[in-house]
Amino acid sequence: MSTEFYCGSGSPYAWRVWLALEHKALPYTLRMLSFSGGDLKQPQFLALNPRGKVPVLVDGDVVLYESAAILDYLHDAYPHSGERLLPDDIQARARARRLVREADSYLAPAMEHLVDDILFTPVEDWNADAIAKARDAFITELARFESELNGDFFAGAVGTVDFTVYPIIALALRAERKKPDLNLSANIPMKLAAWMRRMEALPYFTSTYPPHWKQA
Repeated sequence: MSTEFYCGSGSPYAWRVWLALEHKALPYTLRMLSFSGGDLKQPQFLALNPRGKVPVLVDGDVVLYESAAILDYLHDAYPHSGERLLPDDIQARARARRLVREADSYLAPAMEHLVDDILFTPVEDWNADAIAKARDAFITELARFESELNGDFFAGAVGTVDFTVYPIIALALRAERKKPDLNLSANIPMKLAAWMRRMEALPYFTSTYPPHWKQA
């Protein structure tokens, strides 16, 4: 059974799946799509995901989109390949899934506001109040997530929660590169910063790092 992974460079949601595929040591074919080239609007891709977004996983007869659902699928479909994505303990697994929902419901929207307001808005049109509000919301969420970090990773061994949270933070920090006075880096709590360094030391981190980020 062949597995195809449709990705877009810089999408934190696609990066989440890429990290999980490597962590699970699953064979797959990478399909890197171009946002600017209109690949996500092509009929053949819309046939896989009518919402026109990455990631998409095609695993034999299974076609799946929405990154959190894909990670749950990989965990359940391949329990004996590579490393686990979620804890075995039911309560710990429920907590991990709750943290994923929190990341997608609170941390990610704050990041998306920063990205929209800075990276995808001309400098002359920046709205200082909107940017400040998104920045404050993001920093508040960073503190919230640090309070959930009681070991090296969020849910015991590295897995789904870590692969969800890290790309979100990384994309927000890209906005800081364009607007340094956001000062996000200085507001990453100490434990969370140490966790980020552990993530960056994973053996598959460099190979999954968004390709176009390496060039700028």
